Amino acid sequence: MQDHTPSTSLENAIALQKFGVGQPVRRKEDDTLVRGKGKYTDDFQLPRQAYAWIVRSTHAHGLIRGIDTSAAKAMPGVLGVWTGQDLVAAGYGPFTCALPLKSRDGTPLHQTNRTALMTDKVRFVGDPVAFVVAETLAQARDAAEAVEVDIEPLPSVTDPEEAAQPGAPQLYDHIPNNVALDYHFGDAEEVEAAFKSAAHVTKLDILNNRVAVVAMEPRAALASYDSKTERFTIQVPTQGVAANRVNLAKNILKVPNEKVHLLTANVGGSFGMKNTSYPEYVCILHAAKVLGRPVKWTDERSTSFLSDSHGRAQKIHCELALDADGKFLAVKVSGYGNLGSYITGVAPQPLSLNIGKNLSSVYQTPLMSVDIKTVLTNTSHMGAYRGAGRPEANYFMERLIDRAADEMGINRLTLRKRNFIKTSQIPFNASSGMVYDSGDFQGVFNKALEISDHANFAKRKKESRKRGKLRGVAVGSYLEVTAPPNVELGKIVFEDDGSVKIITGTLDYGQGHATPFAQVLSDQLGVPFDRIKLEQGDSDLVHTGNGTGGSRSITASGMAIVEASRLVIEKGKRAAAHLMEAAEGDIEFANGQFTIAGTDRSIDIMELSRRLRDGKMPDDVPNSLDVDHTTGPIASTFPNGCHVAEVEIDPDTGVVDIVRYTGVNDFGTVVNPMLVAGQLHGGVAQGIGQAFMEHVSYDANGQPITGSFMDYALPRAEDIPLMQIGDHPSPATSNPLGTKGCGEAGCAGSLSTLINAVLDALSELGITSIDMPLTPERVWRAIQEAKAKVA
Repeated sequence: MQDHTPSTSLENAIALQKFGVGQPVRRKEDDTLVRGKGKYTDDFQLPRQAYAWIVRSTHAHGLIRGIDTSAAKAMPGVLGVWTGQDLVAAGYGPFTCALPLKSRDGTPLHQTNRTALMTDKVRFVGDPVAFVVAETLAQARDAAEAVEVDIEPLPSVTDPEEAAQPGAPQLYDHIPNNVALDYHFGDAEEVEAAFKSAAHVTKLDILNNRVAVVAMEPRAALASYDSKTERFTIQVPTQGVAANRVNLAKNILKVPNEKVHLLTANVGGSFGMKNTSYPEYVCILHAAKVLGRPVKWTDERSTSFLSDSHGRAQKIHCELALDADGKFLAVKVSGYGNLGSYITGVAPQPLSLNIGKNLSSVYQTPLMSVDIKTVLTNTSHMGAYRGAGRPEANYFMERLIDRAADEMGINRLTLRKRNFIKTSQIPFNASSGMVYDSGDFQGVFNKALEISDHANFAKRKKESRKRGKLRGVAVGSYLEVTAPPNVELGKIVFEDDGSVKIITGTLDYGQGHATPFAQVLSDQLGVPFDRIKLEQGDSDLVHTGNGTGGSRSITASGMAIVEASRLVIEKGKRAAAHLMEAAEGDIEFANGQFTIAGTDRSIDIMELSRRLRDGKMPDDVPNSLDVDHTTGPIASTFPNGCHVAEVEIDPDTGVVDIVRYTGVNDFGTVVNPMLVAGQLHGGVAQGIGQAFMEHVSYDANGQPITGSFMDYALPRAEDIPLMQIGDHPSPATSNPLGTKGCGEAGCAGSLSTLINAVLDALSELGITSIDMPLTPERVWRAIQEAKAKVA
């Protein structure tokens, strides 16, 4: 054999300076995606592929009296038409919610047990009732229009507070007053006692507006069935193939896991929406089995506004109790969350549990209570949306703090400083039940003030006034409790072609996983960065994992890679000892080299993997360096930060311009600062959308008003300001890399900061509250009403 010289170790060390943890390495996939060479679900084609179209209800609520498919079946190219009764006969299971949530009286969350196609009743405009499969998409669509659905209309309700009142239209006989979950957290008696003793209580009513997800790539799926193996295969965009396969196989198709093959390629955005199964997937899987040929379904934007899950949607009353010095005594939140028509995925959690987990944020808030009813209405169903309750909770808290400061005559910055959790108190037992393991909240705050040049805001405000503009500023902190503890997969495979493959259960739908995961592996094993590949989208390979969600990816997959790398090193030491005829205890590993201690004899890890593949090893020597490892439960992390926004308002038009934006964040160890900045920019952009323009609306009959981009506004590039980004890390102690989630922080930091900045600008007119979205019309109207009061 030929031992490698120490120069190889030096080359590896130099490479890590460019590609290791902490370096701003460009994304591996950008060249492919920017050039339009990516492959998304609708790009896949199979021989003899047929096409599906879904027949949907045009009523928000009604009884199905009959469905006539005869005319559709007789049309050219039609291969089949199916209704809910056909799927019931096939024995498929319902869509349910697996969360172990309980109401205040101890009863479990009510299930709606949604079927893929409705058989008795429709509950929102867009509810699927039948589907057609034909030789071409045009034929399927034409035939779907020929399906006659007889629905007897029923009264509908879209507002969650109205739906929870006696006498409101009932969506389900077994769910009184449409309340699926009456959630409570906290010691109500202690909280009430704190409020009674308070020197001041601030109260706010807040509407958390409903938003549509509108990912760049609509949902799509391509299904096939092998009658010989009795195996379903579905190509579909997801946020993780392992967990979605289990749900689809076990709960819906009622088959063993191995009878379902789930594939995900490139995904054009999700934000929580694609991390669950949908009725359309069951429809085409059924058709593929019956017809013996592949079936594709691709959504269109107009129907995705109806059929995709929505986000946010709460009516909240919140209160903050303070002592005479402005110290927080307790906070409480009550109100309603809009579940829509069915409960699937994790829908109740963002509306209830996650509010309590994140409400106390970075502040010493001794007590809290959360009382939220999650209510069913005749609207599209709810799901996770970027942040999933974390931005909302921080929004409620920061709105309360600014209002309390104004009411008590305390400077807003001073009030926050008085209540920050101090570094000397870490680890800190928050009233949410969480234990913060790290953080320097005052330090983050101070750095944000410095970078944003907050000290000179008054000069900028004076200059704006000269131009007839109202200028406002807001400084707001946030903290997120990231995904709940789950295990994660870390497989490392040394391929025959000299590449190294990472296989893990998270899934990249825009985050750029391939690069930071390769940086971690390169850092751990000294494997050349450009030889590392990532596999996340094949359920035959990814047998375990909970997908990407809750800002868990770098922490979960990073920990899995680190632990798997240690196992690779253990195997490598045994193998290197055999090949170099040394004792295993004398083998050291660094910078990709296994070295006999005290000598210059070494072997590179890539050469070692090749030697193991090419030669037969004794029984006590590993025959490869491959590792298939699953972690134990991975703890949540607590990313936090402080954002500063400055806005200008034209009082004549109500138009709001974001003129300065600063975000300083604690994401612990930052593996790739370039990607982290991109994630933050994207989150802030979605916060801007919700704050100023996005809002899903329904009329009195439950008909959607915002069904296209003609009615539903999204931010454009010109709406997004240049952002100053700062970093003030306190590495997490709960994972080996010290990372904290960053993917949803932009939403958590931006909502409150943007709205409070607008309110600061409007405060000189006596305006103290306004609900999102702050469209020019709403802002202009608030200004006119304020002027009228003065007049």
